[in-house]
Amino acid sequence: MAQHLAFGIDIGGSGIKGAPVDLETGEFTAGRLRIPTPEKSTPEAVAQVLAELVGSFDLPKKAAVGVAFPAPMDHGVVRFIANLDQSWKGVDLPALLHEATGREVTAVNDADAAGIGEQRYGAAHGRDGTVLVVTLGTGIGSALIVDGVLVPNTELGHLEIDGFDAESRAADSAREREGLDFASWAQRLQRYFETVEMLLSPDLIVVGGGISKKHAEFLPLLDLRAKIIPAELRNAAGIVGAAALAASDAERSRKKKRKR
Repeated sequence: MAQHLAFGIDIGGSGIKGAPVDLETGEFTAGRLRIPTPEKSTPEAVAQVLAELVGSFDLPKKAAVGVAFPAPMDHGVVRFIANLDQSWKGVDLPALLHEATGREVTAVNDADAAGIGEQRYGAAHGRDGTVLVVTLGTGIGSALIVDGVLVPNTELGHLEIDGFDAESRAADSAREREGLDFASWAQRLQRYFETVEMLLSPDLIVVGGGISKKHAEFLPLLDLRAKIIPAELRNAAGIVGAAALAASDAERSRKKKRKR
């Protein structure tokens, strides 16, 4: 059973959410549990919460654990941090959480995790070529997947476009902050996506984030070469993608051990 189940965790600035994931379907096998992020969100404090999350479910001993983390990751090491305590910089997240949970842990950027979730189980399932998954929220998160392989840490929300950091003008938070209607916001999204399209030539663009629920208000206003569609997994994407990546890593590790 272990090879068909993994545990996914999504760490945010206000809440830490986790659930066991059926790797065949991408669905939760039990209700998602949310624990508030500690006010002082140090690595030690967050690790305790993650251990509590994992311990709250009856998981197989060999079930892998995947963590979606709100920062760029360098093979599991946090490069820099914005939404949690600054002491996270330079922390080896898988090592820290292995010590806290006793399980093998895979850590990945949260936007990358969401992208993998959509690619394996959601809107981009079965799509070949270059897939770009973009989340529109407080900022702009991005995941680039080429023929099923993740290109990590793309951070395309921070492209400089017309002299501005892209997410400062095109994120959903900018729409809310400036009181833009969807037509005005769509003009900014058009500029953003046409720039990304020029650089990467994606075959498919998937748009997520909470605002994707209202995709009919703005996606039809965009004129792009690539097909652009709304995400399907929404808030579950990070948990599902992190679990799927953890399971893949665990399987590769088992194969390497068998070859020795």
